[in-house]
Amino acid sequence: MPTQTLIGNQEPKVILYPIESNWADEEFARIDLGDKRLDARLLSLSVDLAAQPQAPINQACQDWAATKAAYRLFDNEKAQPERILLPHQQQTRERMAAYARVLAIQDTALFNYSAHPMTQGLGPIGTPEQTLHGLVMHSTLVHSLQGLPLGLATQEIWARDEATVEEQQQQQKKKQRQIEEKESFKWITALRGTVELAPPAVEVVTVCDREADVYEFFQEAEQLGTKVLVRSTYNRVLIGEGKLRSVMKAHPVSGYITVQVPAHKDQPARKARCDVRFRAVTLRPPDRPKAFGVTLSPITMDVVWVHEINPPACVKEPLDWMLFTTVPVTSFTDAVERIRWYKVRWNIEVWHKVLKSGCRVEDCRLETGTKLTRYLTLMSVIGWRVFWMVQMNRHHPDADCTVVLTEHEWKALYASIHRTTQLPETLPSVGQAIRWMAQLGGFLGRKGDREPGVTVLWRGWQRLQDLAMMWRVIHDAGTS
Repeated sequence: MPTQTLIGNQEPKVILYPIESNWADEEFARIDLGDKRLDARLLSLSVDLAAQPQAPINQACQDWAATKAAYRLFDNEKAQPERILLPHQQQTRERMAAYARVLAIQDTALFNYSAHPMTQGLGPIGTPEQTLHGLVMHSTLVHSLQGLPLGLATQEIWARDEATVEEQQQQQKKKQRQIEEKESFKWITALRGTVELAPPAVEVVTVCDREADVYEFFQEAEQLGTKVLVRSTYNRVLIGEGKLRSVMKAHPVSGYITVQVPAHKDQPARKARCDVRFRAVTLRPPDRPKAFGVTLSPITMDVVWVHEINPPACVKEPLDWMLFTTVPVTSFTDAVERIRWYKVRWNIEVWHKVLKSGCRVEDCRLETGTKLTRYLTLMSVIGWRVFWMVQMNRHHPDADCTVVLTEHEWKALYASIHRTTQLPETLPSVGQAIRWMAQLGGFLGRKGDREPGVTVLWRGWQRLQDLAMMWRVIHDAGTS
């Protein structure tokens, strides 16, 4: 019986272009807020926030004039989140075009601003007993099949209504509301936006966790002709066969895999030995009130079940993934590939960690939810940029460092690490530059150390921005 270990494949060959100027100038090159002054202000602010993403706005902007300009930007009605995000989405679309197939990972994050009680326009983000207030963000982060984040395809940020949350605590009321009236409609909205953004020759597979196990979501994907991969929540009824788990349990094992499971809460990282089953099933549509005027049809999908064998006693939640997919699964190799795709879903959680722990966006004291929404939109792109650099080191380490750094950045980095003004005759690689940057952030680079992660690279990126600024000042003065 076949056995595989879940490790990443090499990236397909992709053309990588050097950064000709500041990254923000390229990423936001097509910004159009309806006012050239606002456009210039956003470009300047994105550079400042990227250089010190963990700092308050006034500290990142360095002087009072720039700080006031930032506050005015976030207060301006022309600076709508969709306008701020649009140029990045256009860049994302161009990056997607280099691949035949990509993964569009959807997920939701909650941002807690309860520590700032004066902030207006927030909504509940926990249970009624918790009395937490903040904003909800639902995003689609596009990746290559191996996990290189290409950028955001969709994003929606909102404050929940108090009455809506109370209704969601009552299951009976929740069942009596149409999908368009539920928060779960976010999955369908993002799916539509992703399909609209995708280049015509690129196959997009939308990957979601258990919350997206919504029958209307599957039906929408079928109507749009797009592919999905969703982890099951419900033990759904199959037409003519009974319930899903019983049917899959009776199906023969097709092979075994070893899954690298990262540390989570109080559970250490481990290698999970799992059996794999797969087969096609036809889902019976759930009942909906006649008043909805909606007809749900049976849907045939493939199911891949990954079940951990003999987990350690310390593991409270053994690995158990029941995956629905509309991408055909006809062999054990196909099943393992779908499991690899689902593993890439963890990347979006790392990106959320970048925003919360690296950018510390929950510390922002902008006084309204509307201003915070604009701020979070901009910080989402900045957070993606740093996360992208980490992954570039893992997927394209031999590329020239000018793919991720400008000329003055890599020169300042080399001079600082090597304590010299004598620059190399050949360009350093991405892998070399990333490790040097991580050294600035405290990475030791010992023989047994793994590749640098997001945290040390984040700290190193911030130090590099100061070094690069000084390099430019000194060398521009020397040539004037």
